[in-house]
Amino acid sequence: MAQEKKMIAPFVKKQVKDGNISFGPSSFGYDIRLSDEFKLFSPPQNLIIDPKKMKESAYRRIKTDVCTIAANSFILAKSLEYFKMPDNILGVVAGKSTYARCGVVVNVTPLEPGWEGFLTISISNTTPRPVKIYAREGIAQVLFFESDQKCEVSYRDKKGKYQGQKDITISKM
Repeated sequence: MAQEKKMIAPFVKKQVKDGNISFGPSSFGYDIRLSDEFKLFSPPQNLIIDPKKMKESAYRRIKTDVCTIAANSFILAKSLEYFKMPDNILGVVAGKSTYARCGVVVNVTPLEPGWEGFLTISISNTTPRPVKIYAREGIAQVLFFESDQKCEVSYRDKKGKYQGQKDITISKM
Protein backbone atom coordinates (compact mmCIF):
# COMPACT_ATOMS: atom_id res chain seq x y z
CA MET A 1 0.00 0.00 0.00
CA ALA A 2 2.70 2.51 1.01
CA GLN A 3 4.63 1.92 -2.20
CA GLU A 4 1.58 2.06 -4.49
CA LYS A 5 0.34 5.31 -2.91
CA LYS A 6 3.86 6.83 -2.87
CA MET A 7 3.56 7.51 0.88
CA ILE A 8 7.24 7.01 1.74
CA ALA A 9 10.39 8.29 0.02
CA PRO A 10 12.88 6.80 -0.24
CA PHE A 11 11.04 3.48 -0.18
CA VAL A 12 13.06 0.29 0.32
CA LYS A 13 11.22 -2.60 -1.39
CA LYS A 14 12.55 -5.39 0.83
CA GLN A 15 13.39 -5.46 4.54
CA VAL A 16 17.13 -4.94 5.15
CA LYS A 17 18.95 -6.62 8.05
CA ASP A 18 22.59 -7.62 7.31
CA GLY A 19 24.17 -6.37 10.54
CA ASN A 20 21.79 -3.39 10.72
CA ILE A 21 18.83 -2.77 12.95
CA SER A 22 16.24 -3.74 10.34
CA PHE A 23 14.34 -1.30 8.15
CA GLY A 24 11.93 -1.48 5.23
CA PRO A 25 8.55 -3.19 4.76
CA SER A 26 7.14 -5.32 7.57
CA SER A 27 3.91 -7.33 7.86
CA PHE A 28 1.49 -4.39 8.16
CA GLY A 29 3.83 -1.46 8.27
CA TYR A 30 7.21 -0.04 7.46
CA ASP A 31 10.32 0.12 9.67
CA ILE A 32 11.73 3.64 9.35
CA ARG A 33 15.33 4.81 9.69
CA LEU A 34 17.04 7.71 11.39
CA SER A 35 18.79 10.40 9.41
CA ASP A 36 22.19 11.55 10.67
CA GLU A 37 20.72 14.75 12.18
CA PHE A 38 19.99 14.99 15.90
CA LYS A 39 19.12 17.56 18.55
CA LEU A 40 20.58 16.68 21.94
CA PHE A 41 18.65 17.98 24.90
CA SER A 42 21.10 20.09 26.91
CA PRO A 43 19.28 22.88 28.75
CA PRO A 44 20.77 25.09 31.44
CA GLN A 45 20.38 23.62 34.95
CA ASN A 46 17.78 26.17 36.04
CA LEU A 47 15.51 25.84 32.98
CA ILE A 48 11.93 24.80 33.66
CA ILE A 49 10.70 22.85 30.66
CA ASP A 50 7.51 24.31 29.23
CA PRO A 51 6.15 22.69 26.03
CA LYS A 52 4.37 25.97 25.24
CA LYS A 53 7.65 27.92 25.32
CA MET A 54 10.42 25.56 24.23
CA LYS A 55 13.62 27.26 23.16
CA GLU A 56 16.03 26.11 20.46
CA SER A 57 18.80 26.97 22.94
CA ALA A 58 17.74 23.93 25.03
CA TYR A 59 19.11 21.71 22.25
CA ARG A 60 22.49 21.20 20.66
CA ARG A 61 22.38 20.18 16.98
CA ILE A 62 24.76 17.48 15.78
CA LYS A 63 25.28 15.48 12.61
CA THR A 64 26.76 12.00 13.17
CA ASP A 65 26.52 8.32 12.24
CA VAL A 66 26.31 7.20 15.87
CA CYS A 67 24.53 9.32 18.46
CA THR A 68 24.95 8.75 22.19
CA ILE A 69 21.97 9.61 24.39
CA ALA A 70 22.95 10.57 27.92
CA ALA A 71 21.58 8.55 30.84
CA ASN A 72 17.98 9.41 31.75
CA SER A 73 17.73 11.91 28.91
CA PHE A 74 16.25 12.19 25.44
CA ILE A 75 17.02 13.52 21.98
CA LEU A 76 15.05 14.61 18.96
CA ALA A 77 15.88 13.02 15.63
CA LYS A 78 14.66 13.13 12.05
CA SER A 79 13.43 10.24 9.95
CA LEU A 80 15.38 9.45 6.82
CA GLU A 81 12.04 8.90 5.06
CA TYR A 82 9.65 11.64 3.92
CA PHE A 83 5.94 10.84 4.36
CA LYS A 84 2.84 11.86 2.39
CA MET A 85 -0.21 10.46 4.14
CA PRO A 86 -3.35 10.02 1.99
CA ASP A 87 -6.63 11.34 3.39
CA ASN A 88 -7.88 7.83 4.19
CA ILE A 89 -4.80 6.41 5.94
CA LEU A 90 -3.57 6.88 9.51
CA GLY A 91 -0.07 5.83 10.55
CA VAL A 92 0.96 5.04 14.12
CA VAL A 93 4.66 5.12 15.01
CA ALA A 94 5.92 2.65 17.63
CA GLY A 95 9.49 1.92 18.71
CA LYS A 96 11.40 -1.20 17.66
CA SER A 97 11.83 -3.95 20.23
CA THR A 98 15.62 -4.13 19.67
CA TYR A 99 15.95 -0.67 21.22
CA ALA A 100 13.15 -1.18 23.77
CA ARG A 101 15.06 -4.17 25.18
CA CYS A 102 17.94 -1.76 25.91
CA GLY A 103 15.75 0.83 27.66
CA VAL A 104 15.40 3.09 24.61
CA VAL A 105 11.85 4.34 24.08
CA VAL A 106 10.49 5.99 20.94
CA ASN A 107 7.46 8.20 21.51
CA VAL A 108 4.27 6.71 20.05
CA THR A 109 2.81 9.27 17.66
CA PRO A 110 0.21 9.37 14.88
CA LEU A 111 0.83 10.30 11.26
CA GLU A 112 -2.53 11.89 10.56
CA PRO A 113 -4.36 11.67 7.24
CA GLY A 114 -3.18 14.55 5.03
CA TRP A 115 0.09 15.08 6.94
CA GLU A 116 3.38 15.21 5.09
CA GLY A 117 6.99 15.83 6.05
CA PHE A 118 10.01 14.31 7.71
CA LEU A 119 9.06 12.86 11.06
CA THR A 120 10.57 14.39 14.21
CA ILE A 121 11.22 11.46 16.53
CA SER A 122 11.58 11.79 20.30
CA ILE A 123 13.88 9.07 21.65
CA SER A 124 14.32 8.55 25.40
CA ASN A 125 17.06 6.71 27.24
CA THR A 126 15.41 5.35 30.39
CA THR A 127 18.60 3.73 31.69
CA PRO A 128 21.22 5.06 34.11
CA ARG A 129 23.89 4.57 31.42
CA PRO A 130 24.55 6.29 28.05
CA VAL A 131 23.18 4.45 24.99
CA LYS A 132 24.04 4.51 21.28
CA ILE A 133 21.63 4.82 18.37
CA TYR A 134 22.56 4.50 14.71
CA ALA A 135 21.85 6.74 11.72
CA ARG A 136 20.51 5.07 8.56
CA GLU A 137 19.25 2.08 10.56
CA GLY A 138 15.80 1.16 11.87
CA ILE A 139 14.39 3.07 14.84
CA ALA A 140 10.63 2.58 14.73
CA GLN A 141 7.80 0.94 12.85
CA VAL A 142 4.91 2.80 11.26
CA LEU A 143 1.70 0.76 11.31
CA PHE A 144 -0.88 1.76 8.69
CA PHE A 145 -4.65 1.81 9.10
CA GLU A 146 -6.75 2.34 5.98
CA SER A 147 -10.35 3.53 5.99
CA ASP A 148 -12.83 2.95 3.19
CA GLN A 149 -13.50 6.70 3.18
CA LYS A 150 -11.51 9.94 3.44
CA CYS A 151 -11.40 11.72 6.79
CA GLU A 152 -13.68 14.74 7.14
CA VAL A 153 -10.87 17.15 8.04
CA SER A 154 -7.29 16.23 7.21
CA TYR A 155 -4.14 17.55 8.87
CA ARG A 156 -3.58 19.54 5.67
CA ASP A 157 -7.11 21.01 5.85
CA LYS A 158 -6.66 22.21 9.44
CA LYS A 159 -3.23 23.64 8.55
CA GLY A 160 -1.47 21.65 11.27
CA LYS A 161 1.59 23.31 12.80
CA TYR A 162 3.94 20.47 11.84
CA GLN A 163 2.74 20.18 8.23
CA GLY A 164 5.56 19.97 5.68
CA GLN A 165 8.38 19.94 8.23
CA LYS A 166 11.79 19.49 6.67
CA ASP A 167 13.88 19.75 9.82
CA ILE A 168 13.83 18.47 13.41
CA THR A 169 11.06 20.55 14.92
CA ILE A 170 10.80 21.32 18.65
CA SER A 171 7.37 21.67 20.27
CA LYS A 172 5.54 24.81 19.27
CA MET A 173 2.23 26.52 19.86
